[in-house]
Amino acid sequence: MRPILLFLGLLLPLLGGAPARAQQAAAGKGTITGAALDSVSGKVLREASVSLLAARDSSYLTFTITDGDGQFRLRSVATGNYLVLITFLGYQSRLVPVRLTDAAPSANLGALRLRAQTQTLGEVVVQQERAPVSLSGDTLAFSARAFKTQPNAAVEALLKKLPGVEVDRAGNIRAQGQAVSRVLVDGKPFFGDDPKMATRNLPADIIDQVQLFSQQSDQAAFSGIDDGTQQRTINLVTKRDKRRGYFGTNSAGAGTAGRYQARLGVNRFNNGRQISALAMANNLNQQGFSSNGGPATATPGPSNPDPGGRARVSSQSGPRGTDSDNEQPDNILESGAVGLNYRDAWGKKAEVAASYLGSRTRVTTEQQLRRENAATAPNQNGETTAPLLTDQHLAARETTPGHRLNLRLDYKLDSLTTLRATPFVAWQQPGQQQASEQATMQNGALLNQGRLRYRTTETTLNGANNLLLMRKFGKEGRTLSANLNTVLADEHAQTRNEATNTFFTPPGAPRTVGLNQQIQQSAGSQTNVLNVSYTEPVSLSRKLEGHYTLTDIRNQADRAVRDYREATGRYDALNSGLSNQFSSRFGAQRAGLTLQTRRLRYTYGLGLDALRGRLRVQNRTADTTFRRDVTQLLPNALFTYNGSQNRTLRLSYRTRLNVPSADQLQPVADNTNPLNVQRGNPDLRPEYVHSLLTTYNQFNARTNRSVFVLLDAARVQHRIVAATSFGANGAQTTRPVNANGYRSLTGFLSLGQRLATHKINLNLTTNVNLTHGLGFVNEQVNEARTWSLGQGLSVNSSFNDHLEFGLSGNLTYQAARYSLLPRQNTAYVTQTLTADVYYQLPAHFVLTSDLWLSNNGGRAAGYNQRVGLWNVALAKQFFANQQGEVKLQVYDVLNQNRSVVRNVTDTYFEDVRSRVLTRYFLLSVGYTLRKFGV
Repeated sequence: MRPILLFLGLLLPLLGGAPARAQQAAAGKGTITGAALDSVSGKVLREASVSLLAARDSSYLTFTITDGDGQFRLRSVATGNYLVLITFLGYQSRLVPVRLTDAAPSANLGALRLRAQTQTLGEVVVQQERAPVSLSGDTLAFSARAFKTQPNAAVEALLKKLPGVEVDRAGNIRAQGQAVSRVLVDGKPFFGDDPKMATRNLPADIIDQVQLFSQQSDQAAFSGIDDGTQQRTINLVTKRDKRRGYFGTNSAGAGTAGRYQARLGVNRFNNGRQISALAMANNLNQQGFSSNGGPATATPGPSNPDPGGRARVSSQSGPRGTDSDNEQPDNILESGAVGLNYRDAWGKKAEVAASYLGSRTRVTTEQQLRRENAATAPNQNGETTAPLLTDQHLAARETTPGHRLNLRLDYKLDSLTTLRATPFVAWQQPGQQQASEQATMQNGALLNQGRLRYRTTETTLNGANNLLLMRKFGKEGRTLSANLNTVLADEHAQTRNEATNTFFTPPGAPRTVGLNQQIQQSAGSQTNVLNVSYTEPVSLSRKLEGHYTLTDIRNQADRAVRDYREATGRYDALNSGLSNQFSSRFGAQRAGLTLQTRRLRYTYGLGLDALRGRLRVQNRTADTTFRRDVTQLLPNALFTYNGSQNRTLRLSYRTRLNVPSADQLQPVADNTNPLNVQRGNPDLRPEYVHSLLTTYNQFNARTNRSVFVLLDAARVQHRIVAATSFGANGAQTTRPVNANGYRSLTGFLSLGQRLATHKINLNLTTNVNLTHGLGFVNEQVNEARTWSLGQGLSVNSSFNDHLEFGLSGNLTYQAARYSLLPRQNTAYVTQTLTADVYYQLPAHFVLTSDLWLSNNGGRAAGYNQRVGLWNVALAKQFFANQQGEVKLQVYDVLNQNRSVVRNVTDTYFEDVRSRVLTRYFLLSVGYTLRKFGV
């Protein structure tokens, strides 16, 4: 790590001037006071916005609002020249110059009288005088003009400058501590609901305003009954003069070790009509779009009610509980994609948004894995002694071509009735080759070792459609809505599986078993959920909703395994023990009432649903049918308090059922890895989940301080967990079973502070997680208690027109305790540090650098590693407005990049070391297209 320390020593002189100047600016203790009045009546203007701007470039520094007497005070202002901007709804804004000196460090502006606005101001004037930060209900709006970005920067760079907003290395966004799952452009979707498509492909200089709010589901927003579902959403409002023209970013580059990248982007905006064409290709692990293939919807879980409101009964796949300690890349990705996005109004009644994305990815994976199971193989007396240790080496390559299409249609049938349709379809054809070697040991003695090679080709087709009919009536608050959600999935795969395994038990008599099979699998699912809601106002503040939900979930899974016969040289011997045809169906009816009361400051609602359903499981191969009836009461409650200074307290209690998937139910062994066989369980019953989510959110506009607190508690009855059996030879068989006793508690605290006069954003985050889970090992109950505590701090600043920098650090402690084998209890620490800098040199040269350090401790030998990833780039900008650029990048200067990850589950923990990208040089040429007003 000595080169890293040397780098930090070289970096400090570059940044040295910045802290010195910041400390010098902080020495000022001046104040600016005044009052806002009506110019005619002289009445005080309460809660008027007062912004302090730098006189040099009108950049935003700090913000406050007037008190009950119309007075304001801006504290701790350094000496210098400023502009004070006063804005109030219905009045013309007023801009007052102020100069603070050492001799006169404070200024009293007296009574500032604002004139009532009698006519619409010119467009340019409105843009110049908008308040940097404003509040309207639960929407927090930032004026993009107040947060300057470097030329040709993407929206992602703008978001990093906003108080309380964080963007990580992967482009994921958190606002006031909450994950942002949707980014809109002018209130409409952009390339479906993929957030990164907007934040990484749209330029920051076309954005007029960034709006931040929590968005309800479409049906809840229409009915006015809060169903507990909210998505943290960002809406990017474009500048009016940028809504007509062409813009885009284009670049191409080549480098050492065969590295390359190319990017093409052209956008044509013509007021309401938007057309975008994007293309990209690289082998630098830059995907640029979400890989889930579907629309971005909230995922149901203990901390998130069903995204479709009470209508959705989710289906989970496989025993869950894996918790990874970080999100390091664990492979090398080569990707290419082309995309089209279209949005326009068709007449006065219809509005259409459509997007297409065609992609091809190739993922190369090479990993070393060491797993320690919370279990032991039984000895001759049936006792458990030492843990089983598994070492595995894995090499795989997967190539996936795919297409996906999103569409949204809003059609007004009449003035009171609207129809909204949002269909989606995706097709993929992944092909994978994999080779692995593994060995299992106990007390230093080798139990088994094996080699596995398989090749698979697969075709998947997924589709979904959400159809929402909304009808208002003459009486205010009376509504009727019907939401039909349909999800279809179809998958076909053919696999050639070859394995050679050697077993060393009993000692002295090794036994080798070979396997050569062809596996044909097909799986399909169809989900239809119809939710009908009727609302009736009981009084001015109270509303009653009656709802009915009809659910139909159908799954089928067919598996045919054929053994290779030497006599014929073909796979023509059907293995009936591993082949099976299976289907399941869950049908349910659900009805209930919700009474909601909405006051000025608070809202509360109480609801109770009754569900009656039947799970039908059919093993067509064995000609057997199993049925289980489900009757369940599903209560829910919600309380929201909106206090002054943008304080919000929200408590949500929800219950739901999770239906087992066909893979979990199918009673057939999956022996793709004969040393780790997976088997379904047709006796599974649905999970019954209780979740209590509490959030507190505050943004103080006067102090630029944000606070976010989250407490998420969950309890699951009949949770689907793993039951693992180990043989004396170390081979294991795992199947899902139901168990009670799962509990979890997650806590999160985020404190954000903007030091406006120094243009610095501070964010302090604390994470805590406690989980009590159950698993079964050799038919014995294993209680797993895991907990983690993490502390993070980040600082970022656009110090001046030439320098921007960021620094963040995180320390996480994690521990796991297992009742079945206490000697296997583990604890470990992960430390990370990131630093980045942007420095504009003379003659339009730009230097950028980012550093990522990671230190792991408390892990298996060979997995306690220190990793330093340092990237540097030097660019020369040219042409008017620096639209052209030549850039030389060096990735992994120290050639130390590695990936080491620990995964913890209810029955084992493992350390994984992966091969990732290492040092390369890349020379690229880019051009930014900007042509507006045409």
